[in-house]
Amino acid sequence: MSREAAHAAGLLTLLSHPARLRAFAELVRHGKDGVTIFEMSIHLDLPRPEVADLLGRLVGAGVATGTGDGYYRARDGVLREAAQALGRTQPIAPLLAEYPQLKSFFSHGRLTSLPPTLSERSQQIAELFARFIAVDGVLTEAEVNDRIAPAADDVAAVRRMLVEAGWLERDRAGTSYGSARPLPTLSNA
Repeated sequence: MSREAAHAAGLLTLLSHPARLRAFAELVRHGKDGVTIFEMSIHLDLPRPEVADLLGRLVGAGVATGTGDGYYRARDGVLREAAQALGRTQPIAPLLAEYPQLKSFFSHGRLTSLPPTLSERSQQIAELFARFIAVDGVLTEAEVNDRIAPAADDVAAVRRMLVEAGWLERDRAGTSYGSARPLPTLSNA
């Protein structure tokens, strides 16, 4: 795991604690005005020492700032940065960088929607997944599914798209798959 992915995972772990998440949400809600420990203790209905600890942890993790004037504020974009860092660690991310026109169909390195079947984008996504699963020889349906699963929830739809687009060839029984044609060089993407 990369350092930035580990940092992002640490932020998510930090915010998985309900009181810290509520404190962070209050900081976000107050925006640039910020909030004091006293005000936060009222909003969270928690004792001041506990709130001070919560805010200290948020500041220590870099998701909030504490200033000399006693006000705490959420750091802008910290969760977005963490999500982007995790997205870059997804296995399809390097290939997706070669297909920037397809990024709107993905979220954090996972396929979230498919374009219309006969569209150019559908063909491009099929090519992207043909590169991603890298069929070398004959694979069982389970092996194809296992290769698709790290980047898509609906593996059956992607597998079907690969067959319909002509990147995968399925045997008559529907149990084995092989590459149907060679992939073009990436400069054509």
